[in-house]
Amino acid sequence: MSVVLERPPLWRRVLPVFSGFDLPLLLGLVVLGGIGLVTMYSAGYDHGTRFVDHGRNMLLALFILFAVAQVPPQKLMRVAVPLYTVGVALLVATALFGVTKKGATRWLNVGIVIQPSELLKLAMPLMLAWWFQKREGQLRPLDFLVAGVLLVIPVGLIMKQPDLGTAILVLVAGMSVIFFAGLSWKLVLPPVLIGVVGAVLLIVFEPKLCAEGMRWVVLHDYQQQRICTLLDPSKDPLGKGFHIIQGMIAIGSGGLFGKGFMQGTQTHLEFIPERTTDFIFAAFSEEFGLLGNLCLIAAFIFLVLRGLAIALEASTVFSRLLAGAITMIFFTYAFVNMGMVSGILPVVGVPLPFISYGGTAMVTLGMGLGILMSISKAKRLVQS
Repeated sequence: MSVVLERPPLWRRVLPVFSGFDLPLLLGLVVLGGIGLVTMYSAGYDHGTRFVDHGRNMLLALFILFAVAQVPPQKLMRVAVPLYTVGVALLVATALFGVTKKGATRWLNVGIVIQPSELLKLAMPLMLAWWFQKREGQLRPLDFLVAGVLLVIPVGLIMKQPDLGTAILVLVAGMSVIFFAGLSWKLVLPPVLIGVVGAVLLIVFEPKLCAEGMRWVVLHDYQQQRICTLLDPSKDPLGKGFHIIQGMIAIGSGGLFGKGFMQGTQTHLEFIPERTTDFIFAAFSEEFGLLGNLCLIAAFIFLVLRGLAIALEASTVFSRLLAGAITMIFFTYAFVNMGMVSGILPVVGVPLPFISYGGTAMVTLGMGLGILMSISKAKRLVQS
């Protein structure tokens, strides 16, 4: 007597792959992606193929998210050291043999032109999470010092390019891991207080510090100009202050309800610079107003809170630290972009996640969310 085993249908075989996805996180991504497509259609309407390319980049990010979500955290841990080592080696190669554009040496030609600093946004938290996982239960002050050295090396190389925006993101990713690993508040508060005092002094003595011919030793000229422009953009309204002034005008002119979809005058008369990339938040604000901004901010808050919840529920030190750091990267992206467009932070090259145009950032964000999905999936498997 023979037994015939029926092969289950395709949907039953594929279903387990999707069943581990974190639905709240996916919902937040869908909402932000939808807002991004609507905003890009308007902002990039007369800007070539930006809308089509943005949709393609989003699909690519979703594919990468799906692929990375299938990799368990244990395997991610194995690639931490090689990925960090390759990333730092590429940064050194960029400093020596890199491609220079507009005064910045941020790219490396390896058959194709790449930007190695993008790799460190994820390689850095992976490396530090691996480091603290290996020292679980036996942490000493020296371990935090070593982690600081591992962080300073790539941040210093990226600052030298110079690329302040990426350096901030890598620094935040690394500091998040170190802080979540148990860094004492006694070590955190002093530099925070020094930063606050420095900002106050900068505002008070702005006329002298930003006077013509004044040179700040610790910053590049363009970085000094961005800070001085932030403090008083009206000094050069048609030059260095143009970006901030036009962004603030667009945000303010949106009012409570906005001018309506495709009705933004600042956007479509091309007063907003970089309206599909760094300053797309100004274009969104003009057309959807304060209520639209509150909805957008709520979507980012939801995504960040869900990421922190995944970190708290993670089953290992490595997963917890990695999830927390990736979540803080998303927060920093959104906070810095909205802050610089609103005139409360200096203008740096940081896009708005899933809203701004840009393939490299979209891929990096997709990988980050994929890692969060993987950590959430691993936690569910442990519970079951």
